[in-house]
Amino acid sequence: MSLSRKRRKELKRLRSSAEELWGGQQEVLDRAAKVAREASHQLGLLTQEEVTPRVRTGYESYVRPGLLQARSVARGAGETAERAFGSALGSLMSIGDIANDTRVRRALERVSPRAAAVVKQKQGPGVGTYLAIGAGIVAAAGVAYAVWQTFRADDELWVADDEPAASSTSSGSNASPSPVI
Repeated sequence: MSLSRKRRKELKRLRSSAEELWGGQQEVLDRAAKVAREASHQLGLLTQEEVTPRVRTGYESYVRPGLLQARSVARGAGETAERAFGSALGSLMSIGDIANDTRVRRALERVSPRAAAVVKQKQGPGVGTYLAIGAGIVAAAGVAYAVWQTFRADDELWVADDEPAASSTSSGSNASPSPVI
């Protein structure tokens, strides 16, 4: 297709003005990138000089004392709960021992024969046995889960070095690979 001389000159002027505009845009983008880098650098310095010391001071004066107090309260509560549980368990076991004592049974029979019939010798497993079995099952399930998590295969965590090159060439096209001779 042939263009008139006038059209060629207009296209040439348009091309030169487009190239000039493109060059100007590149210069503006370069300058903006430099300004952004300098702003990032200044922000890092400001953070290092102003924000970090203030955060550290706030942590030391407000958060840390609260954490230390919470830790001591939790430790004390744990010790109290442990003592209470031990006392309750000891009391329960001593009541069971007293109820099974032959002297107590004879005294109870003398006072009330019907009450002695209520306190019988224990036959079979009690509530404590079932609680111990349940705790053992929960502990075994926890150990099994931890072992499973440790030894399971995580395909997402492992990436072979040679796979990306081979898979990108074969998955990028629908054509079958050529045989190797």
